[in-house]
Amino acid sequence: RVQLVESGGGSVQAGGSLRLSCAASGYTTKSHGCMGWFRQAPGKEREGVAVIYTGGSTTNYADSVKGRFTISQDNAKNTVYLQMNSLKPEDTAMYYCAAASFGNFPCLWGGRRYVPTEYNYWGKGTQVTVAS
Repeated sequence: RVQLVESGGGSVQAGGSLRLSCAASGYTTKSHGCMGWFRQAPGKEREGVAVIYTGGSTTNYADSVKGRFTISQDNAKNTVYLQMNSLKPEDTAMYYCAAASFGNFPCLWGGRRYVPTEYNYWGKGTQVTVAS
């Protein structure tokens, strides 16, 4: 059974940094697969932030976070990270880790990589709050 557990959220001032972690069990980051980070603010739809193709560490970022956020993987820890720098109040949201089922590679396709329904496994989320 696949389980994704996020951690690392918290409250910071604008301009600050946080690093989110997504620990996976029942799912190995050494395999060829797609994992990603999504976020959802109150009253808004869930949106993709960053994705990674774990087979080759190919990454992609939403325009709103490009240059500020970095997604990475640590295969020894079976964990995917999201380093968030220069945080803005508009980054405030619940952040979710997601993984696609093996054999499905939405992260490699522009039209699919940020579609939540392309990802089969989800964590429960970690809250990030950025004060102005």
